Amino acid sequence: MIYTVTLNPAIDYVVQVENFTAGRLNRSKSDYKEAGGKGINVSRVLQRLGGESTALGFIGGFTGEFITDYLTGTGIEHDFVYLKEDTRINLKMKSGEEETEVNGVSPQIDQASYQQLLDKLGQLRSHDIVVLSGSLPSSLSPATYREIVAQLYDQGVMAILDTSGLPLEEAIQASPTFIKPNHHELADLFGERIATDEDIIRLATRLHQENQINHVLISMAKDGAIYVGEGGVLRLTAPVGQAVHSVGAGDSAVAGFIYKLQQTADPREAARFAVASGSATAFSKTLCTKEEAEALLSQVKLSEERMDN
Repeated sequence: MIYTVTLNPAIDYVVQVENFTAGRLNRSKSDYKEAGGKGINVSRVLQRLGGESTALGFIGGFTGEFITDYLTGTGIEHDFVYLKEDTRINLKMKSGEEETEVNGVSPQIDQASYQQLLDKLGQLRSHDIVVLSGSLPSSLSPATYREIVAQLYDQGVMAILDTSGLPLEEAIQASPTFIKPNHHELADLFGERIATDEDIIRLATRLHQENQINHVLISMAKDGAIYVGEGGVLRLTAPVGQAVHSVGAGDSAVAGFIYKLQQTADPREAARFAVASGSATAFSKTLCTKEEAEALLSQVKLSEERMDN
């Protein structure tokens, strides 16, 4: 079974406003609300691709009820730890070509609630996969993902990690199975300037070899991706299309990789499908469908490169 962990979920409140003007009354042209958070997005995309998962994390208050009702209504299993405080609301406002985001304040997570989550994860076994995605609430230590990955490693559970900054820097020390930083996050991780694809390959190879990370996928938006890992070293081209909505593209890539790796056990095909899935979401108004990802797959070309040592 696949489990997704969202430590900092939210209701995403998406508002369309024509000619937004700061300091004045603005009326929305349209709006909608959906369950948000990177791990939850992975669960949603997996379902659209034909896979199954259970969403884990922290939920609280009337906003938390909205998220659980939303997931239940779409047929996604969930087993959250419940908090007294409300789950946050993130405002995403679109006006013309501009997008403005205001993210809400995360609820406090005490040690007892955190231990409940660790106990749930402690019941998993080697045939399970855990996806750890997104930012950490301020009440949790930057070493939280590292602690969880280490626990899963000891249990023989595959840990898929998609985060950035200090939480990523900490967590790679515990050897997650898969990571997906973009090229900017990769540069920050090593404190280096990336000028060429060869720089990306060199640093990704260090993560693969020195940190024993099986699969490293470096996303580069319209420039495609570079994969380094058990499938070798690959450059992957990105499909051509009009970017409509970038939110969830990275989560779709993670879901696409897991889905195809489970199907084929081939990391090369998994990397191709990851790029197709991420692009399909970027080209649509919401998270991609299996049909949309498959329609772009033929455009994702891969070429083999030499692994730098």
